[in-house]
Amino acid sequence: MTIFKEKLDDDYQTVSEVKLLLQNIEAERAAEADRDLRYELARAIEHVNRFADLDPSDSRELVDELLTEEKVDEPTAIKIADLLPQDRDELRAVFAQERYALNGDELDAILNTVKKYA
Repeated sequence: MTIFKEKLDDDYQTVSEVKLLLQNIEAERAAEADRDLRYELARAIEHVNRFADLDPSDSRELVDELLTEEKVDEPTAIKIADLLPQDRDELRAVFAQERYALNGDELDAILNTVKKYA
């Protein structure tokens, strides 16, 4: 018998925002002294601790500011906020699978926005 799970909603979050959520879960688990963290949860916490560079409010502000750019959608803005690209080549890699290419001015506008937060 196959059980299907229904996808109810998409909620895009930056790594920094996920870090905050996982810290709350970890604190709840710590209160229950007899329960260890599941392997997956422990690995997820390790990952966000390593890769979250901004605090959650700054990462959300960056995403909101990136969304004002014409060719930046929410998933792409989240990727940019997580990766914090420093040059055009790194930023082009984020847009590599898109059906369009950004010109130099568009890339520079995005990089200038990222530099405010990095």
